[in-house]
Amino acid sequence: MLFGKRERLIRRILVVEDEPLVAFDNEHLLSDAGYEVVATVDNLAAAREVIEKETLDLVLTDIRLAGEGDGTGVARIARGRKVPVLFVTGACPDEAAALAVGCLAKPYTDKMLKASLEALDDVLQGREIKKLPAGLSLFG
Repeated sequence: MLFGKRERLIRRILVVEDEPLVAFDNEHLLSDAGYEVVATVDNLAAAREVIEKETLDLVLTDIRLAGEGDGTGVARIARGRKVPVLFVTGACPDEAAALAVGCLAKPYTDKMLKASLEALDDVLQGREIKKLPAGLSLFG
């Protein structure tokens, strides 16, 4: 279809965020944009449960989380299941490139998050991106 919508690879997303307002906003933004938010959790243990039980296309995780563990731990678990990870954080860790496909800098707008997910989908489908959305860094 020449002018139709492109098929997305990213459809089912796990949101891992311990700041309630950010988690709520992300969940509603993603749902309104046509993504299925499989779960929204705030800690490593809950993220592990979802990653191990659900089919996911992407994990969107902050670095700092409630309880023990952090977003890098979430990314390691997701990587073990071959699920891509996008960090959304104020400071991307040094090991981010080895753990995730990219990092979106906080604070970000709804438009920046949607554009970042579209760019990430393009990358995962092997398409060239002419210009990265503001705040987004992609690895590898």
